[in-house]
Order: sequence, then structure tokens, then C-alpha cells
Amino acid sequence: MATLYRKYRPQNFAEVVGQNHIKVTLENEIQSGRIAHAYLFCGPRAVGKTTLARVMAKAVNCLKRKEGESEPCNQCEICEEITVGRNLDIMEIDAASHTGVDNVRENIITSARTSPSRCKYKVFIIDEVHMLSISAFNALLKIIEEPPANVIFILCTTEIHKVPTTIISRCQRFDFRRISVSDTVKKLNYIVGKEKIKIGKNILEAIARKSEGYMRDAEGLLGQIVSIGGREITQAEADLVIPRSDLDEIINLIGYLIKKDAAAGVRLVNKLVDEGVNLAAFTSDLVEVLRKIMLDKISAGNLALEFGETLEIKINEVSRELTLEQLTFFIERFIKVKNELKDSFIAQLPIELAITELCLAKEGAGKSAPIAPKPVVGASPKPAANPGEALAGIGLEEIKNRWHEVLTRVKKYNHSLSFILRVCQPRDIAGQELCLAFKYKFHKDRVSNIQVKGLVENILTEVYGQPLSIQAVIDETLEISNGGGNGQGIETEIGPEPKENGKPSQPENGNMLNDLLKTFGGRIVK
Repeated sequence: MATLYRKYRPQNFAEVVGQNHIKVTLENEIQSGRIAHAYLFCGPRAVGKTTLARVMAKAVNCLKRKEGESEPCNQCEICEEITVGRNLDIMEIDAASHTGVDNVRENIITSARTSPSRCKYKVFIIDEVHMLSISAFNALLKIIEEPPANVIFILCTTEIHKVPTTIISRCQRFDFRRISVSDTVKKLNYIVGKEKIKIGKNILEAIARKSEGYMRDAEGLLGQIVSIGGREITQAEADLVIPRSDLDEIINLIGYLIKKDAAAGVRLVNKLVDEGVNLAAFTSDLVEVLRKIMLDKISAGNLALEFGETLEIKINEVSRELTLEQLTFFIERFIKVKNELKDSFIAQLPIELAITELCLAKEGAGKSAPIAPKPVVGASPKPAANPGEALAGIGLEEIKNRWHEVLTRVKKYNHSLSFILRVCQPRDIAGQELCLAFKYKFHKDRVSNIQVKGLVENILTEVYGQPLSIQAVIDETLEISNGGGNGQGIETEIGPEPKENGKPSQPENGNMLNDLLKTFGGRIVK
């Protein structure tokens, strides 16, 4: 039994899916009788290059095609011979298997000099022409430059950059494109109609998206699903062949982010985990959908890839609620999540953190707009320096001496962050940039987070009376002490936290243990 993509291979121009910019030109040339002697079909695989070459060969040689028409009849003797591959005047050559100059001389040049046996034109279809050797290209160039009047060359390639410019300049070049989701679904609908197969439109759209614009891949996937499900295909049977994408759930998650409903977003992610969804694939699809929305906003849909009619309607609904600034912020955050997933000891934790962070972010928050802390009651910051006197009266020693004020203020907003800053070391100050050294990458990454960085910088401005930015670096040799000794961490410089209400604070070791538990989400079990 023939595979679906061979059984339903287009036999005329009307059946070729997509590539209208090429079909119109070729049909007009055939109708007017102005046939070129050499064509170059280039583009990705599985988009119809060889198929259209065969249709072209059939159309120019059809015995029943009337003047002014372009479609082959597919009924005459010549058309039937070309369809089954028995016509001796239509020669298909695989350049990958015939790369040498001798093969070009024997199979092409010698044959081209003899008249067609039965057809009007002798047609040479050379697949993967970029695989020919330099000597073979030079030999082919001569016959393409001065071809016999009854010979047509159709060169097909997926790697146009490997074809010499001398060959390209002597051909009519046509660039093939990947096939859209809607066109792919139309072809699949046609096939399942002919095969009398019952299958949902959402499954056909999923096949089209999975094939990524390659028609042969789409027909191959459909064939695999049909071989499992028979005449009536269920979603469960389709899921055995096509990995579940959960695009509906992705759109729901975007909706929760728009509404800033972190609880619903986290519940959705945990439900997907319970159902065995691949979180890496889910995150990739999420980024793809966000990219689609972004490109739609930028170019009114001219750059974006399709997802199918069903999902397009839902995507357009959420798109109206999003700004470009939010979209770029979301995309950057979830790209980071994709990289974090493989190292996370709790599978869904990176996504949960991203959802919570995005939902808690203030409107318009992004790289250019970090979250600012509320002003501290009773604070009396120093007046900002003049532009030409930035940080003239502040040095590293003053930064260290007043660091406990920074920790106290930070603790009011984020207790675990105050612990991280307590075990760092103000390393250097240059202009308005303060360099903070951390022993562990986890601490450095935490302080480099957009919102956390904005919080710290605002508090530094409040404490020191001048605008300061921070740069976090890692120093694995940094020694962290709990007070006293020769440690180089900031704890040595400022000592333990001051007493509150005249009562002595808890032992420092107890505070640090509590801070560690809160920072890393742990608990004492024994």
C-alpha cells in the first residue's frame, strides 16, 4: 500500500499546496508558450520542488492541453507515463548519487544532444544539484549556456549557497517557502475526506504545527496516526504520535499572568505536572506563543507563524490585553526558566517562581522599570550630589560602616534578602557603581534579579543620600564569618544586628539558621 504522501502527490498545478507566487509565473509561461530553457527551484525540503518540476514536465508535454491553458490533462498517454515514471524523455537524476563529471557527460550532455523520442520537450530534473562536483558543474554549465531548443533543465536544491553563481545566473530562480498551517490543514482535510477517516480539526492543526511547514512530514504524521486509530481517530490515539503541546493551557496561563492571578497559574502548572506533561516542551511552546503575539503586534501578523484557526481566535483575545513591554519581559523570563528546568531539584519550581514574580511585578515592570520600595517613614536621606560631584564625599569605608542600616531597611521588605546581603562583601566603588562580592552563584543570581536589584538600589539611595547602582560578582575565595575572626565577609565589618527594645537579640548562630531555613525553604526534621 502506498504511503499517503505518495498516494496524494499533486498531479497538476491546482493540487500543489501553497507556492502561489511560483505557480502563477509558471502557468503564465506555459499559457503564452514562452518556456525558459533552465529553472532553479530552491528552498527547504518537503515543500514541493520536485513535485512542481514533474507537473511542469507533464504540462509542457501534455498531448491534450489546449493553447492558452496550463494544466495537464492527466489522461493522455504522455501524462500517464510521466505520472508512473515510465517516460524516457523525462529524466530524474539524483545529483547526490551522480556527483562526478563523467556522470554528467553520460547522463545529461550526451542525452540532451539527441531529440526527444515521443515528447515535445526532453526534461532533465536534477535533484540536490548542489551535490555536484566543481568539474561536473563546469560541464553542466556549457550545455545550460547553449541548450538544444527542445531541452528543459529543472535544477532542485535545498542549499542554494553551494550552487555556483555561473549556474544560478543562467536559470530562472524560484524560491520555495514553508507551507502555512492553514494550507497544510486544507490538504490533510482533503486526504482524510478521500480516505473516509473521521478526525477532529484540532488534531489536523496539531499535525500541521508539528510538521513546521513541511507537507511531506505532515502527511507522514497523518499516516502514522491513521495506522493506529483506523477510520476514527481520537485525541488519545493522536497523542501517541504527536507529543502533547497543551496550547490551550498555555493561553490560559497567559490569561492568569494578565490578571496577575499567581495562585491560578501555579495550580495550572501543578495540574500539568500531575498529568505527566513535559515542562520543557510546555515552556518552549509558551515562549513560541508569546513570540507569536509579539510579532503580531509589531507587524500585524506578517512575520508570525500560524497556529491554526481554533487557537488563533483565543490568542487574539489575550493579545489585546498585553503590551509589547510585557511581552518582552515575559519572553525573557520564560527563556530563563527553560534553562533552569534541567537543574531544578523540584521540577516545576522555576515556572512557579516565574509566575509569582510576573504576577507580583508592578505594571510596566521590566529592565527599564524595576520595582521601587515604598519610602521608609522617618527617613531623611542626604541631598543628592550635583552631577559633577557624584560620590565625592562617599567611600568604601563609609559604605561598610553604614551597611547595617541597609540590612535593617532591606529586612522590612525581604527577610531572606537581608541574610544574602549580610554575607556579601562591598568590594569596590567606582563612580556610582558599587561592586558586591558573593561566595555563591545562587546569592549573586538572586541579587541580580531585576526586581531585587531595583529594591536594593533604591534602599542604597535612601541610606547614602546619593543614587547608587550595584554590580554582583562571584568570589569563591570569600570567607564568611559569623562575627569576629579574620573573615572578610561584611559580618566582620559591622558586627551582629543591634538589639531591639533594649532586649538582647537571639544568638547569631540561631539567626543565621533561621535565615538559611527561610532562604532555602527548609525545615528542621530532627
